Amino acid sequence: MKKLQVFILFIFQLSFSQSIGLYNQFNGRYDFTFVGNTLNPAENSFQLSPSIFTTSDASLSLTSGDVIESAYLYWAGCGTGDFDVKLNGTDITATRTFSNVLVQGNTYNFFSAFADVTTQVQSTGPGVYTLSDLDVTSFLPLHFQNRTNFAGWALIVVYKNPALPLNQLNIYDGMQVVSVFSNFLDVSLDALNVIDNVDAKIGFLAWEGDSGIAVTESLKINGNVISNPPLNPANNAFNSTNSVTNSNALYNMDLDIYNIENNIGVGDTSALIQLSSGQDYVMVNAIVTKLNSQLPDARITFPTPSLSCNVRELEIEYTVTNFNSTADLPANTPITFYADGIVIGSGFTQNIIPIDGSENGTIIVNIPTSIPLNFDLMAQVDDIGNGTGIINEISESNNSFNLMIQLLASPSFNQPDELLSCNLGLSRAQFDFSDYEESIKTDPSHFVTFYESEANAIAEINAISNPSNYEAVTTPKLIWVRIENMDGCFSITSFLLKSRNCDPIVYNAVSPNADGLNDFFYISGLRDIFLNFNVEIYNRWGRLIWTGNHNKPDWNGEVEHAVGNKDAPGGTYYYILYLNDPDYPNPINGYLLLKR
Repeated sequence: MKKLQVFILFIFQLSFSQSIGLYNQFNGRYDFTFVGNTLNPAENSFQLSPSIFTTSDASLSLTSGDVIESAYLYWAGCGTGDFDVKLNGTDITATRTFSNVLVQGNTYNFFSAFADVTTQVQSTGPGVYTLSDLDVTSFLPLHFQNRTNFAGWALIVVYKNPALPLNQLNIYDGMQVVSVFSNFLDVSLDALNVIDNVDAKIGFLAWEGDSGIAVTESLKINGNVISNPPLNPANNAFNSTNSVTNSNALYNMDLDIYNIENNIGVGDTSALIQLSSGQDYVMVNAIVTKLNSQLPDARITFPTPSLSCNVRELEIEYTVTNFNSTADLPANTPITFYADGIVIGSGFTQNIIPIDGSENGTIIVNIPTSIPLNFDLMAQVDDIGNGTGIINEISESNNSFNLMIQLLASPSFNQPDELLSCNLGLSRAQFDFSDYEESIKTDPSHFVTFYESEANAIAEINAISNPSNYEAVTTPKLIWVRIENMDGCFSITSFLLKSRNCDPIVYNAVSPNADGLNDFFYISGLRDIFLNFNVEIYNRWGRLIWTGNHNKPDWNGEVEHAVGNKDAPGGTYYYILYLNDPDYPNPINGYLLLKR
């Protein structure tokens, strides 16, 4: 790439870069390799006119015993992007994309794309891979102005082999730039666990580096310059090379792998990558590290426990795993269970859990009443009860598992008042408590039913079908209520039906002519209600002519104890009704008309 000229009237800026971070991690007997090729026919700095291919190929070589675990395809170029390509004739569409913009008078866009092609590469295996239909030709005229015209592709292939040592392999990606405009780039690689640095290595996938530009260009790890001469000299790390094939004709892209045994230490959990450039424009897209590791990685999961209404005792069936690890997990690894951060139980693993092994366990915990019905249930393995672990692991950030739990509880309700109705005789009464179906509820979704016994309410049988017209044969009568919520939990309450002796109604006309109408002196609401009543009837001169009570029939117009004709003559008479009831201490009196 020719030297970029900087003028005061130009505004330079870089934007839309994506910080490089961990994409995936593999723990076990893993290693990696790069496969890829440029689409540039020559380094763009030396092209006389812009030209580019739309297809190129490269070969994947593996040794006996290597088994492909994962394969990730990256492709990149100048311009705003071509995100649909073919790999060995199979259509590939980007699932993740990266971009970068350089403003140098004109706006120069760059892109990178990603697709997981594991299944295809596992099926194909070693051999020739051809990437096609990557077309950036429409962007060449603009990018040729500052010699940033390029395109290329690469496969990062992760493989396992039982002959390999136990390694931790991390793949980081993003899109960050080091250039004449941004002379330094620091990339922090975290999630490392260095147990032994023997055969430690790091690989870079970078775009747009030029072999002819080596102006204050360097690559450091933890402050130490790394190089791979003569392919990658210390002053020109990104120089269109492929460390796998030892090619120096990978125009404007780099697939470089460095040994870093002496640049990373046992116990390190991160590494600092530092790049510098005084002229070249380098876009780092992916970084791969392989470090020897012999550590377990404890994780824990559990399904939602079985829940019962009003029960705060939970049986948790949990599984502790040691997947994606490089060492056995010791027996007696502590486990702690929390409810909303409060310790509710603890235990230990019972056996040594081998690499990729697991162990099931069960614990019964009681949720304190101070914990609400809806709470966070967390299990944390390698935790002595205060968040502290005792096992050195590959990752200390994946030891916990959480589920939101909603305990089942009987619904709350509004206590219904007792109901009072008129005594219809011998304490029989009629009631309407249909409106209680809504007033008892504290939640519109609750379901309310009424029963004549507590046993029926609990069993949910023989519900009262007519709460708007319910006849209690005797009172007081207890009515039982079942309030059920959407979880199937229910509450039982009751209310009392009571009767009172209401005012009797006097029908003060008597015509004893046997026509079935008013043949007797009738008082409604009297008999079988006021059992101790007395009634007296006087003629108009104040003479008592008849007395009655509950044991005698109603007055039929005759004079009691009369000599001869017993029929009282028609006319007006006076009655006095003694109810002899605490609620009616005073007698009821009035006139009645006897018609002959």
